[in-house]
Amino acid sequence: MSRLKPQKEYEKTFAFHFFRWLSGSKDPYLGEVEMQPQKEIETPESTILERMSERQMIHDKVYDVEKNRKLVLFHKIYVIAAIFFSIVLAGLLLYTVSCLPGTGNASNPANNEVPKRYIEKGLEETGAVNVVTGMILDYRAFDTFGESNVLFIATVTVLILLHRKKKGSGEKEEDDRVFEPKNDVILQASAAILVPVIIIYGIYVILNGHLSPGGGFSGGAIIGAGLILYLTAFGFEKAEKMFTEKTYKAVCFVALTFYCLAKSYSFFTGANHLDSHIPLGEAGHILSSGLILPLNICVGMVVACTMYTFYVMFRKGDF
Repeated sequence: MSRLKPQKEYEKTFAFHFFRWLSGSKDPYLGEVEMQPQKEIETPESTILERMSERQMIHDKVYDVEKNRKLVLFHKIYVIAAIFFSIVLAGLLLYTVSCLPGTGNASNPANNEVPKRYIEKGLEETGAVNVVTGMILDYRAFDTFGESNVLFIATVTVLILLHRKKKGSGEKEEDDRVFEPKNDVILQASAAILVPVIIIYGIYVILNGHLSPGGGFSGGAIIGAGLILYLTAFGFEKAEKMFTEKTYKAVCFVALTFYCLAKSYSFFTGANHLDSHIPLGEAGHILSSGLILPLNICVGMVVACTMYTFYVMFRKGDF
């Protein structure tokens, strides 16, 4: 019968060291190999200057336009190729223009039943006096919805790329008007008078878009310009009282969602030849043209928010 060895005696045996090495609990080289810390390499100053001189010499030789034959040859080929392709492109464009049909020709592709339908039936079917508005917000409202989404996606992309890390509770906020006039009395007095007029005019252009030239895009751009003027004159502290990042998200979400639901209903009823039960109203009145008026408002809200947000992000990187 084998005798149980004490722990200290067992640790001196070959079996203990072998199984310890086999299990990886001990590095066989640790403590067995002489190790010395590596000395830091110090490069003499003369060697550094020599290397810099050689690098500059190679750079001058490679980019010497006058003496480097390969570079001179490449430059000449590049210029000749650029001139050749420019002439070919100009010739192709001129040839294409010469093949276009004459202006006003009855056989032109543009003179088909589609624009004829817009002009002759537009007022009856959309209720909009402005034919262009009736076309982009009724006949081709799906395209306009895509354009509004493009604006929203572009703004979100700018928010992602230019967004700065927000300051902590104990950190001091940077002066957002460091590169602009501070407390400019003339600018602030002018903005106090012009901003309300600009915004009211933008609202008028949006609400009147189905009756005369205007609409959501142009009116939204006017309102966005008014908001930018207000921010430039009074700074973020006052501007954030009426427009923040949450305001932008809420306005765009509500506007795009309503646009999507409204036109989905309109497309569904139109495709199935069903009555939408949305009255067109009396042509020429402000409350007319069915869904065009609220859709104009949605587009104007998205455009105004997009313009203002672009300005804010490129200027400060945050609301």
